[in-house]
Amino acid sequence: MVPLKEKIVFITGASAGIGLACARAFAAQGARLLLAARRAERLEKLAAELEASFGTKSHFIALDVRDRKAVEKAVAGLPAEWKEIEILVNNAGLSRGLDKFQEGKSEDWEEMIDTNVKGLLYVSRAVLPGMIARGRGHVINIGSIAGREVYPAGNVYCATKFAAGALTKGMRLDLNGTGVRVSTVDPGLTETEFSVVRFHGDAERAGKTYQGYTPLEPEDIADAVIYCATRPPHVDVAEMLVLPTDQASTTLVHRK
Repeated sequence: MVPLKEKIVFITGASAGIGLACARAFAAQGARLLLAARRAERLEKLAAELEASFGTKSHFIALDVRDRKAVEKAVAGLPAEWKEIEILVNNAGLSRGLDKFQEGKSEDWEEMIDTNVKGLLYVSRAVLPGMIARGRGHVINIGSIAGREVYPAGNVYCATKFAAGALTKGMRLDLNGTGVRVSTVDPGLTETEFSVVRFHGDAERAGKTYQGYTPLEPEDIADAVIYCATRPPHVDVAEMLVLPTDQASTTLVHRK
């Protein structure tokens, strides 16, 4: 493992789920953390927790990745001691609704596209020039099995994750020779706030998504991210698909 001590790691969507688990995992490795999410109060609490548990130095930003100007301002305005971002974890993302295409809601489509595609673009575009100038860096995108297989009523969410996969490959091509690595970690069914968000706060319906089998936990994905980040500089883990043992595809899940 390549040490991560004192390296600056920028995590979007850090206030919950996989982003939160990644923050804790990188903190345990001694990294310095740039934490971004819309819910500032959660970030403040997380920063205090990480400092108490690991002595972690954190800088947090209340940020909606859908807002290009806010993203550009946040990255450009980082204090000098936080500008040299070594690792970017593009984790911010969501799903809204589970509707057949012909019944879909345009506001749900726009929120998914703006967050999952445009947000990834805006943050990466703001961070990459610095990595290129320094001749090193690592972008780790959190994708999904939904970016590999389309499932019924998953139409636009799957499309955004396919787009994220294409952007990951495009980055890797365009960054070839710069010293900057690009990885994607694609989870299967992982128990987070994902389904509660998808079903607009319906916790009962969301809970049924994870019944009858053992889903992944956010920490499982954080482990995969740490693995990617700690390979030697000549190794780029391009793609990693992580599934629960009971899941064989987007739709084939063994439930007891």
